[in-house]
Amino acid sequence: MERFMKAALAEARQGYAEGGIPIGSVLVHQGRIIGRGHNRRVQQGSVVLHGEMDALERAGRQQAHVYRASTIYTTLSPCPMCSGAILLYGIPRVVVGENRSFMGAEDLLRSKGVEVVVLDDPDCYALMQQFIREHPQLWNEDIGV
Repeated sequence: MERFMKAALAEARQGYAEGGIPIGSVLVHQGRIIGRGHNRRVQQGSVVLHGEMDALERAGRQQAHVYRASTIYTTLSPCPMCSGAILLYGIPRVVVGENRSFMGAEDLLRSKGVEVVVLDDPDCYALMQQFIREHPQLWNEDIGV
């Protein structure tokens, strides 16, 4: 589990280095990363490229049984949009780096039978807090404030 969260965190750091919002994600199937991504709303001028959405997009089309046997790792609690995609594709497990900076739709996921594991990872939290301090307007835009 730790290596996959480290991969998601590396994605978040890449997004931060690109001038974007530092949220990263990886989609894992049978112990192998099949998709990795980071929030690229700023970089791509996108309204939907959150970290989880980018990882799903970059995994390419998969058969339903692949999603149903996968875990998605994300550095920050998934928002309602990303949670909807997780539910749509039947991903049964979500590992969250931290949810203190933002509490997403974890209750929705759990209510639909998705296993949600929150690591409260100090590196994920520190990166997000640094970004929020440096770019409060961009953060507020991203979370819809």
